[in-house]
Amino acid sequence: MNTAGSPDFLQIRSDFPILNQQVHGKALIYFDNAATTQKPQQVIQGITDFYTHYNSNIHRGVHRLSQESTRLYEEARQKVQAFIHARSEKEIVFTAGATASINAVATSFGDSFLSQGDEILLSQMEHHANIVPWQIVANRKGCSIKVIPMNDAGELLLEQLDSLLTEKTKIVAVSQVSNSLGTINPVKEIIEKAHQQGIPVLIDGSQAIQHQEINVTELDCDFYVFSGHKIYAPTGIGVLYGKERWLEKLPPYQGGGDMIDHVSFEKTTYNQLPFKFEAGTMNFVGAHALGLALDYVSAIGMKSIMEREANLLQYATSQLQQIEGTRIIGTASQKASVLSFVMDQIHQYDIGMVLDKMGVALRTGTHCNEPVMNYFGIDGTVRASFAFYNTEDEINIFIRGIEKVKLMFG
Repeated sequence: MNTAGSPDFLQIRSDFPILNQQVHGKALIYFDNAATTQKPQQVIQGITDFYTHYNSNIHRGVHRLSQESTRLYEEARQKVQAFIHARSEKEIVFTAGATASINAVATSFGDSFLSQGDEILLSQMEHHANIVPWQIVANRKGCSIKVIPMNDAGELLLEQLDSLLTEKTKIVAVSQVSNSLGTINPVKEIIEKAHQQGIPVLIDGSQAIQHQEINVTELDCDFYVFSGHKIYAPTGIGVLYGKERWLEKLPPYQGGGDMIDHVSFEKTTYNQLPFKFEAGTMNFVGAHALGLALDYVSAIGMKSIMEREANLLQYATSQLQQIEGTRIIGTASQKASVLSFVMDQIHQYDIGMVLDKMGVALRTGTHCNEPVMNYFGIDGTVRASFAFYNTEDEINIFIRGIEKVKLMFG
Protein backbone atom coordinates (compact mmCIF):
# COMPACT_ATOMS: atom_id res chain seq x y z
CA MET A 1 0.00 0.00 0.00
CA ASN A 2 1.17 3.55 -0.68
CA THR A 3 0.97 6.47 1.72
CA ALA A 4 -2.40 7.57 0.37
CA GLY A 5 -3.88 4.24 1.40
CA SER A 6 -4.66 3.04 -2.11
CA PRO A 7 -3.06 -0.17 -3.43
CA ASP A 8 0.39 0.02 -5.03
CA PHE A 9 -0.37 -2.15 -8.03
CA LEU A 10 3.23 -2.17 -9.25
CA GLN A 11 4.24 -3.61 -5.90
CA ILE A 12 1.32 -6.03 -5.97
CA ARG A 13 2.45 -7.21 -9.39
CA SER A 14 5.60 -8.64 -7.78
CA ASP A 15 3.38 -11.18 -5.98
CA PHE A 16 2.90 -13.00 -9.30
CA PRO A 17 6.13 -14.88 -10.10
CA ILE A 18 4.99 -16.06 -13.54
CA LEU A 19 4.92 -12.46 -14.78
CA ASN A 20 8.66 -12.11 -14.17
CA GLN A 21 9.82 -14.04 -17.22
CA GLN A 22 10.54 -13.66 -20.91
CA VAL A 23 8.79 -15.18 -23.92
CA HIS A 24 10.71 -15.25 -27.22
CA GLY A 25 13.24 -12.95 -25.57
CA LYS A 26 10.58 -10.39 -24.64
CA ALA A 27 9.08 -9.60 -21.25
CA LEU A 28 5.84 -11.55 -20.83
CA ILE A 29 2.69 -9.48 -21.15
CA TYR A 30 -0.24 -11.58 -19.99
CA PHE A 31 -3.54 -10.40 -21.48
CA ASP A 32 -5.43 -13.72 -21.32
CA ASN A 33 -7.00 -13.19 -17.91
CA ALA A 34 -10.54 -14.00 -19.06
CA ALA A 35 -9.31 -17.54 -19.78
CA THR A 36 -7.51 -17.91 -16.46
CA THR A 37 -5.81 -15.56 -14.03
CA GLN A 38 -2.28 -15.95 -12.73
CA LYS A 39 -1.68 -17.00 -9.14
CA PRO A 40 -0.05 -14.90 -6.42
CA GLN A 41 2.81 -16.35 -4.44
CA GLN A 42 0.61 -16.39 -1.35
CA VAL A 43 -1.72 -18.91 -3.03
CA ILE A 44 1.13 -20.97 -4.48
CA GLN A 45 2.84 -21.15 -1.10
CA GLY A 46 -0.43 -22.03 0.58
CA ILE A 47 -0.82 -25.07 -1.69
CA THR A 48 2.73 -26.16 -0.91
CA ASP A 49 2.19 -25.67 2.82
CA PHE A 50 -1.00 -27.72 2.75
CA TYR A 51 0.65 -30.70 1.09
CA THR A 52 3.67 -30.31 3.36
CA HIS A 53 1.85 -30.10 6.68
CA TYR A 54 -1.84 -31.00 6.48
CA ASN A 55 -2.56 -33.40 3.62
CA SER A 56 -5.22 -35.89 4.68
CA ASN A 57 -8.72 -36.74 3.54
CA ILE A 58 -11.48 -34.61 5.01
CA HIS A 59 -14.55 -35.55 7.09
CA ARG A 60 -13.29 -39.10 7.59
CA GLY A 61 -10.55 -39.29 10.18
CA VAL A 62 -10.25 -38.77 13.91
CA HIS A 63 -6.50 -38.21 13.65
CA ARG A 64 -4.97 -34.75 13.78
CA LEU A 65 -4.10 -34.41 10.09
CA SER A 66 -7.65 -35.22 9.01
CA GLN A 67 -9.06 -32.83 11.57
CA GLU A 68 -6.76 -30.01 10.41
CA SER A 69 -7.49 -30.69 6.75
CA THR A 70 -11.22 -30.65 7.45
CA ARG A 71 -10.90 -27.41 9.39
CA LEU A 72 -9.12 -25.66 6.52
CA TYR A 73 -11.64 -27.00 4.01
CA GLU A 74 -14.61 -25.75 6.01
CA GLU A 75 -12.89 -22.42 6.67
CA ALA A 76 -12.65 -22.01 2.90
CA ARG A 77 -16.40 -22.54 2.66
CA GLN A 78 -16.93 -19.80 5.23
CA LYS A 79 -14.69 -17.47 3.22
CA VAL A 80 -16.70 -18.10 0.04
CA GLN A 81 -19.94 -17.50 1.94
CA ALA A 82 -18.64 -14.17 3.21
CA PHE A 83 -17.16 -13.15 -0.15
CA ILE A 84 -20.42 -13.58 -2.07
CA HIS A 85 -22.64 -12.69 0.90
CA ALA A 86 -24.61 -15.92 1.06
CA ARG A 87 -26.94 -16.39 4.00
CA SER A 88 -25.58 -19.77 5.10
CA GLU A 89 -22.61 -22.08 4.69
CA LYS A 90 -25.15 -24.70 3.67
CA GLU A 91 -25.63 -22.78 0.43
CA ILE A 92 -21.99 -23.15 -0.65
CA VAL A 93 -21.18 -26.34 -2.56
CA PHE A 94 -17.65 -26.99 -3.80
CA THR A 95 -17.37 -28.39 -7.32
CA ALA A 96 -14.68 -28.84 -9.96
CA GLY A 97 -15.57 -25.50 -11.55
CA ALA A 98 -18.38 -23.44 -13.06
CA THR A 99 -18.98 -26.02 -15.78
CA ALA A 100 -19.45 -28.76 -13.19
CA SER A 101 -21.76 -26.47 -11.21
CA ILE A 102 -23.96 -25.73 -14.22
CA ASN A 103 -24.10 -29.40 -15.15
CA ALA A 104 -25.11 -30.25 -11.59
CA VAL A 105 -28.02 -27.81 -11.63
CA ALA A 106 -29.08 -28.68 -15.18
CA THR A 107 -29.16 -32.39 -14.38
CA SER A 108 -30.71 -32.23 -10.91
CA PHE A 109 -33.19 -29.48 -11.72
CA GLY A 110 -34.03 -31.06 -15.05
CA ASP A 111 -34.76 -34.45 -13.54
CA SER A 112 -37.04 -32.95 -10.92
CA PHE A 113 -38.72 -29.93 -12.49
CA LEU A 114 -38.65 -30.20 -16.31
CA SER A 115 -41.24 -31.97 -18.41
CA GLN A 116 -42.24 -32.32 -22.05
CA GLY A 117 -42.99 -28.92 -23.57
CA ASP A 118 -41.27 -26.82 -20.90
CA GLU A 119 -38.91 -24.02 -21.87
CA ILE A 120 -35.42 -22.99 -20.71
CA LEU A 121 -34.43 -19.36 -21.27
CA LEU A 122 -30.79 -18.47 -22.01
CA SER A 123 -29.16 -15.39 -23.54
CA GLN A 124 -27.53 -15.02 -26.92
CA MET A 125 -24.13 -14.36 -25.39
CA GLU A 126 -23.82 -17.47 -23.23
CA HIS A 127 -20.59 -19.45 -22.99
CA HIS A 128 -20.95 -22.96 -24.38
CA ALA A 129 -20.78 -24.23 -20.79
CA ASN A 130 -24.11 -22.51 -20.13
CA ILE A 131 -25.68 -23.78 -23.35
CA VAL A 132 -24.70 -27.41 -23.86
CA PRO A 133 -25.75 -28.77 -20.42
CA TRP A 134 -29.21 -27.25 -20.95
CA GLN A 135 -29.40 -28.69 -24.46
CA ILE A 136 -28.60 -32.14 -23.08
CA VAL A 137 -31.33 -31.98 -20.46
CA ALA A 138 -33.77 -30.38 -22.93
CA ASN A 139 -33.24 -33.23 -25.39
CA ARG A 140 -33.70 -35.78 -22.65
CA LYS A 141 -36.86 -34.21 -21.23
CA GLY A 142 -38.45 -32.94 -24.44
CA CYS A 143 -38.02 -29.27 -23.62
CA SER A 144 -37.11 -26.32 -25.83
CA ILE A 145 -34.57 -23.53 -25.39
CA LYS A 146 -35.44 -19.89 -26.00
CA VAL A 147 -32.92 -17.07 -26.26
CA ILE A 148 -32.82 -13.44 -25.11
CA PRO A 149 -31.42 -11.63 -28.20
CA MET A 150 -28.82 -8.87 -28.21
CA ASN A 151 -28.00 -5.80 -30.29
CA ASP A 152 -24.90 -4.78 -32.23
CA ALA A 153 -23.31 -3.27 -29.12
CA GLY A 154 -23.53 -6.65 -27.41
CA GLU A 155 -26.31 -5.63 -25.04
CA LEU A 156 -29.30 -7.84 -24.26
CA LEU A 157 -32.66 -6.65 -25.59
CA LEU A 158 -34.45 -6.76 -22.27
CA GLU A 159 -37.56 -5.16 -23.75
CA GLN A 160 -38.24 -8.62 -25.19
CA LEU A 161 -37.85 -10.39 -21.84
CA ASP A 162 -41.49 -10.05 -20.79
CA SER A 163 -42.71 -11.84 -23.92
CA LEU A 164 -40.06 -14.56 -23.57
CA LEU A 165 -41.05 -15.38 -19.99
CA THR A 166 -44.18 -17.53 -20.18
CA GLU A 167 -45.96 -20.16 -18.13
CA LYS A 168 -43.80 -22.71 -19.96
CA THR A 169 -40.53 -21.13 -18.76
CA LYS A 170 -39.15 -23.21 -15.92
CA ILE A 171 -35.67 -21.72 -15.45
CA VAL A 172 -33.53 -18.82 -16.69
CA ALA A 173 -29.74 -19.18 -16.98
CA VAL A 174 -27.64 -16.15 -17.96
CA SER A 175 -24.08 -14.91 -17.61
CA GLN A 176 -23.42 -11.89 -15.44
CA VAL A 177 -20.51 -10.82 -17.69
CA SER A 178 -19.84 -11.98 -21.25
CA ASN A 179 -16.46 -13.64 -21.65
CA SER A 180 -16.16 -12.63 -25.32
CA LEU A 181 -17.73 -9.14 -25.26
CA GLY A 182 -17.13 -7.95 -21.72
CA THR A 183 -20.77 -6.89 -21.43
CA ILE A 184 -22.02 -6.56 -17.85
CA ASN A 185 -25.59 -7.79 -18.01
CA PRO A 186 -28.40 -6.31 -15.87
CA VAL A 187 -28.91 -9.60 -14.08
CA LYS A 188 -30.77 -8.09 -11.13
CA GLU A 189 -33.49 -6.84 -13.48
CA ILE A 190 -33.64 -10.24 -15.18
CA ILE A 191 -33.95 -11.98 -11.81
CA GLU A 192 -36.71 -9.63 -10.68
CA LYS A 193 -38.75 -10.15 -13.84
CA ALA A 194 -38.33 -13.92 -13.69
CA HIS A 195 -39.28 -14.04 -10.01
CA GLN A 196 -42.46 -12.10 -10.72
CA GLN A 197 -43.59 -15.25 -12.51
CA GLY A 198 -42.06 -17.66 -9.99
CA ILE A 199 -39.22 -18.70 -12.30
CA PRO A 200 -35.82 -19.53 -10.73
CA VAL A 201 -32.63 -18.02 -12.15
CA LEU A 202 -29.07 -19.33 -12.43
CA ILE A 203 -26.32 -16.74 -12.86
CA ASP A 204 -23.00 -17.73 -14.43
CA GLY A 205 -20.56 -15.52 -12.55
CA SER A 206 -17.39 -16.93 -14.10
CA GLN A 207 -16.40 -13.58 -15.64
CA ALA A 208 -17.83 -11.40 -12.88
CA ILE A 209 -16.40 -12.88 -9.70
CA GLN A 210 -12.91 -11.40 -10.30
CA HIS A 211 -14.08 -7.99 -11.52
CA GLN A 212 -16.87 -6.76 -9.26
CA GLU A 213 -18.42 -7.12 -5.84
CA ILE A 214 -20.89 -10.00 -5.68
CA ASN A 215 -23.83 -10.15 -3.28
CA VAL A 216 -26.03 -13.14 -4.07
CA THR A 217 -28.48 -12.21 -1.32
CA GLU A 218 -28.99 -8.76 -2.81
CA LEU A 219 -29.22 -10.15 -6.34
CA ASP A 220 -31.72 -12.73 -5.06
CA CYS A 221 -30.53 -15.28 -7.63
CA ASP A 222 -31.46 -18.89 -6.99
CA PHE A 223 -28.13 -20.30 -8.18
CA TYR A 224 -24.73 -18.68 -8.76
CA VAL A 225 -21.66 -20.43 -10.15
CA PHE A 226 -18.00 -19.57 -10.65
CA SER A 227 -14.57 -21.15 -11.10
CA GLY A 228 -11.67 -20.57 -8.74
CA HIS A 229 -9.10 -20.22 -11.49
CA LYS A 230 -10.84 -17.06 -12.72
CA ILE A 231 -10.12 -15.34 -9.40
CA TYR A 232 -6.43 -16.15 -8.79
CA ALA A 233 -7.02 -19.64 -7.36
CA PRO A 234 -5.95 -22.94 -8.96
CA THR A 235 -7.87 -24.93 -11.52
CA GLY A 236 -10.13 -27.79 -10.52
CA ILE A 237 -12.09 -25.96 -7.85
CA GLY A 238 -15.35 -24.09 -8.22
CA VAL A 239 -18.49 -23.08 -6.39
CA LEU A 240 -22.18 -23.72 -6.73
CA TYR A 241 -24.22 -21.35 -4.62
CA GLY A 242 -27.85 -22.32 -4.27
CA LYS A 243 -30.61 -21.00 -2.08
CA GLU A 244 -31.07 -23.47 0.73
CA ARG A 245 -34.68 -24.19 -0.20
CA TRP A 246 -33.64 -25.12 -3.73
CA LEU A 247 -30.73 -27.29 -2.66
CA GLU A 248 -33.04 -29.12 -0.29
CA LYS A 249 -35.43 -29.85 -3.16
CA LEU A 250 -32.86 -31.02 -5.71
CA PRO A 251 -31.60 -34.62 -5.79
CA PRO A 252 -27.84 -35.28 -5.71
CA TYR A 253 -26.03 -34.94 -9.02
CA GLN A 254 -23.50 -37.66 -8.17
CA GLY A 255 -23.35 -40.51 -5.68
CA GLY A 256 -20.41 -41.69 -3.59
CA GLY A 257 -18.72 -41.31 -0.27
CA ASP A 258 -19.45 -38.42 2.10
CA MET A 259 -22.72 -37.42 0.41
CA ILE A 260 -24.61 -40.17 2.21
CA ASP A 261 -26.24 -40.56 5.60
CA HIS A 262 -26.94 -44.31 5.60
CA VAL A 263 -26.41 -46.88 2.85
CA SER A 264 -27.89 -50.32 2.38
CA PHE A 265 -28.54 -52.35 -0.74
CA GLU A 266 -32.21 -51.63 -0.22
CA LYS A 267 -32.06 -47.87 0.35
CA THR A 268 -29.69 -44.91 0.74
CA THR A 269 -30.42 -41.70 2.61
CA TYR A 270 -28.44 -38.57 1.87
CA ASN A 271 -26.29 -36.30 3.99
CA GLN A 272 -27.36 -32.82 5.04
CA LEU A 273 -26.46 -29.71 3.04
CA PRO A 274 -24.06 -28.91 1.56
CA PHE A 275 -22.47 -32.35 1.74
CA LYS A 276 -25.34 -33.93 -0.18
CA PHE A 277 -23.76 -32.51 -3.35
CA GLU A 278 -20.10 -33.25 -2.53
CA ALA A 279 -19.56 -36.88 -3.49
CA GLY A 280 -16.22 -38.61 -3.08
CA THR A 281 -12.89 -37.07 -2.20
CA MET A 282 -13.27 -33.38 -2.87
CA ASN A 283 -10.48 -31.06 -3.99
CA PHE A 284 -9.87 -29.94 -0.42
CA VAL A 285 -6.47 -28.43 -1.22
CA GLY A 286 -8.03 -26.45 -4.06
CA ALA A 287 -10.78 -25.22 -1.76
CA HIS A 288 -8.19 -24.02 0.74
CA ALA A 289 -6.29 -22.26 -2.05
CA LEU A 290 -9.52 -20.61 -3.22
CA GLY A 291 -10.01 -19.29 0.28
CA LEU A 292 -6.50 -17.85 0.22
CA ALA A 293 -7.18 -16.23 -3.17
CA LEU A 294 -10.32 -14.60 -1.80
CA ASP A 295 -8.31 -13.35 1.18
CA TYR A 296 -5.78 -11.88 -1.24
CA VAL A 297 -8.39 -10.11 -3.36
CA SER A 298 -10.22 -8.85 -0.28
CA ALA A 299 -6.98 -7.37 1.10
CA ILE A 300 -6.53 -5.34 -2.08
CA GLY A 301 -10.19 -4.35 -2.12
CA MET A 302 -12.65 -5.09 -4.88
CA LYS A 303 -13.51 -1.43 -5.36
CA SER A 304 -9.84 -0.64 -6.00
CA ILE A 305 -9.62 -3.58 -8.41
CA MET A 306 -12.72 -2.40 -10.28
CA GLU A 307 -11.33 1.11 -10.63
CA ARG A 308 -7.92 -0.14 -11.77
CA GLU A 309 -9.34 -2.47 -14.40
CA ALA A 310 -11.83 0.13 -15.65
CA ASN A 311 -8.95 2.55 -16.24
CA LEU A 312 -6.94 -0.11 -18.10
CA LEU A 313 -9.91 -0.94 -20.31
CA GLN A 314 -10.61 2.70 -21.07
CA TYR A 315 -6.99 3.36 -21.96
CA ALA A 316 -6.64 0.28 -24.18
CA THR A 317 -9.93 1.01 -25.92
CA SER A 318 -8.98 4.62 -26.68
CA GLN A 319 -5.60 3.55 -28.06
CA LEU A 320 -6.99 0.75 -30.21
CA GLN A 321 -9.70 2.98 -31.67
CA GLN A 322 -6.99 5.18 -33.18
CA ILE A 323 -5.72 2.35 -35.40
CA GLU A 324 -7.55 2.44 -38.71
CA GLY A 325 -8.94 -0.89 -39.83
CA THR A 326 -9.68 -2.25 -36.36
CA ARG A 327 -13.23 -2.90 -35.14
CA ILE A 328 -14.12 -3.56 -31.53
CA ILE A 329 -16.65 -6.36 -31.02
CA GLY A 330 -18.61 -5.55 -27.89
CA THR A 331 -19.25 -1.88 -27.22
CA ALA A 332 -21.77 -2.08 -24.39
CA SER A 333 -22.05 0.93 -22.11
CA GLN A 334 -21.26 -1.32 -19.12
CA LYS A 335 -18.21 -3.54 -19.62
CA ALA A 336 -15.68 -5.53 -17.67
CA SER A 337 -12.01 -5.41 -18.72
CA VAL A 338 -12.36 -7.40 -21.95
CA LEU A 339 -11.39 -5.92 -25.30
CA SER A 340 -12.29 -8.04 -28.35
CA PHE A 341 -11.62 -6.86 -31.87
CA VAL A 342 -11.05 -7.78 -35.51
CA MET A 343 -8.83 -6.24 -38.18
CA ASP A 344 -9.76 -5.74 -41.82
CA GLN A 345 -8.53 -8.60 -44.01
CA ILE A 346 -6.25 -10.00 -41.29
CA HIS A 347 -7.04 -13.30 -39.60
CA GLN A 348 -7.10 -13.32 -35.80
CA TYR A 349 -4.65 -16.23 -35.63
CA ASP A 350 -2.04 -14.23 -37.58
CA ILE A 351 -2.52 -11.34 -35.18
CA GLY A 352 -2.13 -13.61 -32.18
CA MET A 353 1.03 -15.25 -33.54
CA VAL A 354 2.74 -11.94 -34.24
CA LEU A 355 1.85 -10.60 -30.80
CA ASP A 356 3.12 -13.79 -29.18
CA LYS A 357 6.53 -13.15 -30.73
CA MET A 358 6.44 -9.79 -28.99
CA GLY A 359 5.74 -11.47 -25.66
CA VAL A 360 2.02 -10.64 -25.62
CA ALA A 361 -0.22 -13.54 -24.56
CA LEU A 362 -3.84 -13.10 -25.57
CA ARG A 363 -6.69 -15.21 -26.91
CA THR A 364 -7.86 -15.70 -30.49
CA GLY A 365 -10.83 -17.64 -31.84
CA THR A 366 -14.46 -17.99 -30.82
CA HIS A 367 -13.88 -18.05 -27.04
CA CYS A 368 -16.50 -20.81 -26.65
CA ASN A 369 -19.05 -18.29 -27.94
CA GLU A 370 -19.98 -19.47 -31.43
CA PRO A 371 -23.51 -17.99 -31.29
CA VAL A 372 -21.96 -14.56 -30.63
CA MET A 373 -19.56 -14.93 -33.54
CA ASN A 374 -22.41 -16.03 -35.79
CA TYR A 375 -24.40 -12.96 -34.80
CA PHE A 376 -21.57 -10.65 -35.87
CA GLY A 377 -20.83 -12.69 -38.99
CA ILE A 378 -17.22 -13.38 -38.02
CA ASP A 379 -15.22 -16.53 -37.35
CA GLY A 380 -13.51 -15.20 -34.25
CA THR A 381 -11.87 -12.24 -32.55
CA VAL A 382 -8.66 -11.24 -30.86
CA ARG A 383 -9.38 -10.85 -27.14
CA ALA A 384 -7.20 -8.90 -24.74
CA SER A 385 -8.44 -9.22 -21.16
CA PHE A 386 -6.90 -7.27 -18.32
CA ALA A 387 -6.32 -7.85 -14.62
CA PHE A 388 -5.22 -5.43 -11.91
CA TYR A 389 -1.59 -6.51 -12.31
CA ASN A 390 -1.45 -5.27 -15.91
CA THR A 391 -0.06 -1.84 -16.78
CA GLU A 392 -0.46 0.95 -19.31
CA ASP A 393 3.11 0.31 -20.46
CA GLU A 394 2.07 -3.22 -21.38
CA ILE A 395 -0.90 -1.84 -23.29
CA ASN A 396 1.45 0.48 -25.21
CA ILE A 397 3.53 -2.51 -26.32
CA PHE A 398 0.35 -4.32 -27.30
CA ILE A 399 -0.77 -1.34 -29.40
CA ARG A 400 2.63 -1.18 -31.12
CA GLY A 401 2.18 -4.86 -31.89
CA ILE A 402 -1.17 -4.20 -33.55
CA GLU A 403 0.43 -1.44 -35.62
CA LYS A 404 3.18 -3.88 -36.64
CA VAL A 405 0.57 -6.45 -37.68
CA LYS A 406 -1.14 -3.82 -39.84
CA LEU A 407 2.15 -3.02 -41.57
CA MET A 408 2.99 -6.68 -42.13
CA PHE A 409 -0.39 -7.81 -43.47
CA GLY A 410 -2.10 -4.60 -44.54
